[in-house]
Amino acid sequence: MKTRRVCALSSILRNVKLQSIVLFTGYNRVFASPKAYYHKCRQGVVVAVKKENVKCGCGLNESFDARKVLDEKSKWNVVSATSQLGYFSRCNCHKEVICLYKRMLELDIRPNEFTFGTVIPSSISLKDLNLGKQFHGYATKAGLVSNLFVGSVLLSLYAKLSAIEEAQRVFEDTCNPNVVSYTTLMCGYLEKRRFDDALSIFRAMPERNAVCWNAMISGYSQKGYNEEAVNLFIEMLREGLMPNQCTFPCAIVAAANIASIGMGRSFHACAIKYLGRIDVFVANSLISFYAKCGSMDDSLLVFNKLSEKNVVSWNALICGFAQNGRGKEALHFYDKMQALGLKPDSVTLLGILFACNHAGLVNEGYFYFNQATLRDPLMLKPEHFSCMVDLLSRSGRFVEAEKFIEDLPFDPGIGFWKALLGGCQIHSNLELGKFAAQKILALDPEDVSSYVLMSNAHSAAERWQNVSMNVDESWCRPSDVWFLAGCALADSVSGP
Repeated sequence: MKTRRVCALSSILRNVKLQSIVLFTGYNRVFASPKAYYHKCRQGVVVAVKKENVKCGCGLNESFDARKVLDEKSKWNVVSATSQLGYFSRCNCHKEVICLYKRMLELDIRPNEFTFGTVIPSSISLKDLNLGKQFHGYATKAGLVSNLFVGSVLLSLYAKLSAIEEAQRVFEDTCNPNVVSYTTLMCGYLEKRRFDDALSIFRAMPERNAVCWNAMISGYSQKGYNEEAVNLFIEMLREGLMPNQCTFPCAIVAAANIASIGMGRSFHACAIKYLGRIDVFVANSLISFYAKCGSMDDSLLVFNKLSEKNVVSWNALICGFAQNGRGKEALHFYDKMQALGLKPDSVTLLGILFACNHAGLVNEGYFYFNQATLRDPLMLKPEHFSCMVDLLSRSGRFVEAEKFIEDLPFDPGIGFWKALLGGCQIHSNLELGKFAAQKILALDPEDVSSYVLMSNAHSAAERWQNVSMNVDESWCRPSDVWFLAGCALADSVSGP
C-alpha cells in the first residue's frame, strides 16, 4: 500500500531559517532541520508547502537551495518536479519556482506543457516580461507553442503585461483556440483601449459564455464606455443567456455612471428575476447606483433588505449620504457601523470627512480625523489630508488650513492647493488665493481650474478689471487658457 507522504515546510521567507518539516506516513515524524528536508527531496518525494506558513514576499535566501531540492542523485522526473513547482507557485514563492525550473534544465529534465503552465504564471506574478519571453522560447524549442494549454498561459502573459501584439501572434499560432483563449486576448485589447479589436474578437467567438459577456461589459464600463456596456448587457438578455452574480454589478455600475435611474431600476428588477436572492455584491452596486442618482431612499431600502452586510455595504451607504449632502445621516450610520463591531477602513473615513465637509461640521471632522490618527495611522492616505484642508478652507479657517499643510508628513500635491484655492474663492480671500494659484501653476502650468477659481474670487470681490484680464498678469497669461464646452444628462429620480 502506497503511503501518502506530504511534508509541511514551515518557512522559506527571506532572513528566516527553515524550522520544521512534518512528514505524514501513518504517524508524525518531525524533521528539525533543512538537512532532513533535502534528504527527503533526494528520494524524489514531493514536498508540500503549507500556505498558512508562507507569507507574501518570500524570496531566495540561504535556507533555500534548488540544488539540494533537485539533487543529481534524486529520483525526480518531469511529473514529480512539476508537482514540486506547483506547490511553491500556489504559495506565491515565484522566485523559488524560477530557481527550481532552472535546476530542472541543469538535470536534463525535459519540461512538459504542465511545467510551462506553472512557470509562466510565475513570470506574470513577478511582472517580468523578458523572463516570460524566455519561457516562450523554451516552449517553442520543445514544440509546445501550438498546445492549447501552453498557448493560453502565453496569451495571459502577453495580455497582462501589455504586450498585445505578441499576444495576437500567440493566438494565431494556437491550434483550435477555445473560449479561454478568445477571452484572454479580448481582455488584452480592452486593457489597451482597442475596443474595435476587442469587439471583433468577441463577435468571432464560436460560442460565448457568461464570462465573455461579463469581461466585455466590465471592460467597456471601466474605460468609460458606459452606454456601450449597457447595450451589451441588453443584447446579452435578448440572446437568452442567463446573467450571473458577476454580470449585474458591471451593468449596474455602467448605468450609475450615466445616471440612468430608469435603466438601473430595470436592471434591479432583472436581478431579482434571474437571481432570486440578491447577494452582497449585487446589493452593494445597487446601493451605490441609487446614491449616485440621488435616490437615497431606494439606496437605504436595498441596504436594509441585505441580510449579510460587509464593510463595502456600509461604505456605499455612508458615502452616498455624504455625496447627497446628508452629513448627519452619514455620521449616524458610521456610529451604528462601529457599534456593530465593524472596523472602518480608509474609504469609510474618507466618506465621513466628505460628509463633515459638505455639512460644515468642522469640529466633527477634526474629531474623526484625530480618532483615526490615534487608532490606525496607516489608514490615512493623502486624500484624507486633502479633505481636511478642504474642510478648513470651506469654513474660512485659513490659518488652520495653512498650518495643516505646513505640518503634512509629505509634500502637498496639486489637490491640496486646489482645496485651499476653492475656499479662498468662497470667502474672497484674494491674497491667499493668489498664493495657492501660484503653487498650482508651478506644479501644472496648463491647469485651467486655477484660472477659473481665481477669476471667480475676483468677481466675488468686485474686482472686475482683474476678471477681464483673467487674473493678474504677473502669474497668468490669459492667451494660454482655453476651455472645452460640455454638457451633462441625467434621468429624473421619479423616472419609471
